[in-house]
Amino acid sequence: MSSSPSGKEKIDFGCEKCGQRLSVAAEYAGAQVQCPACQSIQTASTSSMASNRGQPPVVRPSPSTGVSAQPGSSSSATRSSDDRAAHGAEAPQTSVPFSNPGPNSILHPGSFEGQSPALNVPVIQSEFAPSEPEIGSETRTRKMYEKIRKEVAKVYVGQDELVMGTLVALFSGGHVLIESVPGLGKTLFVRTLGKILGCQFGRIQFTADLMPSDITGAPIFNIKTQEFSFRAGPVFTQLLLADEINRAPAKTHAALLEIMQEYRVTVDGTTHGLKRPFIVLATQNPVESEGTYNLPEAQLDRFMFKLIADYPSVNEEAEILMMHSLHQKPGAELENQLDQVTNPEEILSITEETDRVRVDPKLVDYINSLVRLTRNWPQFYIGASPRAGIGLMQASRTLAAFYGRDYTVPDDVVQIALPALRHRVILTAEAEVEGQNVDQILTDLIRSVEVPRLR
Repeated sequence: MSSSPSGKEKIDFGCEKCGQRLSVAAEYAGAQVQCPACQSIQTASTSSMASNRGQPPVVRPSPSTGVSAQPGSSSSATRSSDDRAAHGAEAPQTSVPFSNPGPNSILHPGSFEGQSPALNVPVIQSEFAPSEPEIGSETRTRKMYEKIRKEVAKVYVGQDELVMGTLVALFSGGHVLIESVPGLGKTLFVRTLGKILGCQFGRIQFTADLMPSDITGAPIFNIKTQEFSFRAGPVFTQLLLADEINRAPAKTHAALLEIMQEYRVTVDGTTHGLKRPFIVLATQNPVESEGTYNLPEAQLDRFMFKLIADYPSVNEEAEILMMHSLHQKPGAELENQLDQVTNPEEILSITEETDRVRVDPKLVDYINSLVRLTRNWPQFYIGASPRAGIGLMQASRTLAAFYGRDYTVPDDVVQIALPALRHRVILTAEAEVEGQNVDQILTDLIRSVEVPRLR
């Protein structure tokens, strides 16, 4: 027996096959464990000891119960062959920890105990949990970020995730999908950003009869000159609000694919470039589905983040009402009291600087593990693409720069992991029927991956 830093007793024993030193909490005595070195299954006991060579036992969850083996079983817990064939995925390679196991469980050690709604079994979460951001020096990027947040707060109350995510996407060269009910001030927020950043603002109200040429523009015949001239559409701006984007048909959605990826518009074989910086802030109503068209996966993957704008808190809504009771109209505040703190040229300059923020190779492996695990997770029919990993890494760089650091830490990745992944995964039919929540499943997934320790 030995004691962990938390004071709990632990059992130290050796693998009967390879001699690997294994260590689990004393309460797991008699449970089935899997050696990470040779993958053999055995019972946790103090009957045998081995030399200290490293890692704790691991487990791979089954898609149904998370319990891996019955007594006397000689195989590790993996998805059934039928399930792999149905989903076209391999068994998860990253372990998911369980707590308070019964005698039939294969366990994995951890620290914080909890209940996993995604797997419907008790789990032990990883040792890492998001903490207060690590603040660096007073860099130009950090000062400008604080100024922008201060100016936005003069007009737009609350919605910290929306403000943070939009700024990270803007300075990372990405786009944002905002899901919220009407009346939460999305248009006001984009107009406020345009004023503060010194950028052009444009808005497209998507409807069922909207055509691609209504977005991109089209050639117009000039009777006087007897020639066609290109009339630019509303996408030729810098901050584009695509309001209720899911009300337009797929043909109109397709017109945005080249714009969001290549920052250009091609009409009649002629390419027209867009002014940078350029960001699309698309909104959709999560409640009303009549007369709407689901965004195709190809377009969803173009968005760096999917942000959820929820109702304001009691104090925030009271502050909004107080502003209007004092006749402080947001429009007047927008014109008279907001200060422009930057310009498009400086935004592009800072965007280039964020590309030089250092990312440790261990953190790259961590991001890669998170993204790849979504493709094998039992509750996900389709996982995230490589573009998700690229966006997650670039966003963590920008977030580190906002905090005044020239290096990234795991906190940066975890803070923006949910917005970067929630729209890139699709639940299985079983998970949808059970009403499982994507964010909660992703949270369990993130907690199951070991966080790297950076020096």
